[in-house]
Amino acid sequence: MNPSSGIDGLHLMANLHGCAGAENLVCNVDELRAKYLELVAEAGLVAVGECFHQFGEGGGVTGVVVLAESHLSVHTWPEKRFVTLDVFVCNLNCDNRAKARQLFAALVALFQPANQHAYEVERA
Repeated sequence: MNPSSGIDGLHLMANLHGCAGAENLVCNVDELRAKYLELVAEAGLVAVGECFHQFGEGGGVTGVVVLAESHLSVHTWPEKRFVTLDVFVCNLNCDNRAKARQLFAALVALFQPANQHAYEVERA
């Protein structure tokens, strides 16, 4: 924990290329929303709000889940088999890094990318 601010966090991001998994999710807003909320709960994080939007029938989906611990987001391009992920958790009262990593790993596994570029940033 950073002694100057008293809070810190972990920000995990990825660009997922050649996604072979979850073909039904990348272009179905209702199924993607349900799966995201399920994985949040399984990771032991708390969803306090969400907003998902589908770009036309069969088009991509953009979604955000607001967490008590911060947020996660997804953007899908089914026609390009491309997905971007973003998971950020704060660690004010406890260290949520393991929960963030569990959620992030489950999301990456869901989309089964052929290639991924992942980024990890410690925030303080």
